[in-house]
Amino acid sequence: MAHSNFEYTTGRLPIVIFLSFIIASALSVYPLSPHIASLHPMLMIMVLIFWLLFQPRYVGIFTAFTIGVVIDLLMDTRLGQHAFAAVMVTLVMQKTGVYIKSLTMVSAWFMAILGLVAFQLSLWLLQLMTQDSFAIPSALPLLVSIISWPLLYLVLRRFT
Repeated sequence: MAHSNFEYTTGRLPIVIFLSFIIASALSVYPLSPHIASLHPMLMIMVLIFWLLFQPRYVGIFTAFTIGVVIDLLMDTRLGQHAFAAVMVTLVMQKTGVYIKSLTMVSAWFMAILGLVAFQLSLWLLQLMTQDSFAIPSALPLLVSIISWPLLYLVLRRFT
């Protein structure tokens, strides 16, 4: 019995999602000069938000927590900070996504902005509470992530 194209595509989708996270993690830790490194977008979170928006069946809170722990390990930060922030992003995406009937590129961009801001605010709040510090320079990667979202959208959209 032949499989339909839909079954083949949905069977391949978890592999594509996994590979997109692997590529994003490799690009996140790729060594850059100090000046350019401050402009590095939050690729892992951007990919997480994309899949949360377009494939919530495969990506949810467990995936977000796992990705957050991976980010904590890759960035050598306190274990759980990025995991907590990634779970917060997932909850924000799930709650606000209910109100959007169809996702165009513009509406997905606004949702991504909301998710990226929620992620950064969660991190700042955690850093303020646990380390008694507030890292304003991390606002630059947030801005770069917001600006570069359409590029990530165009790259990953053809796999959905």
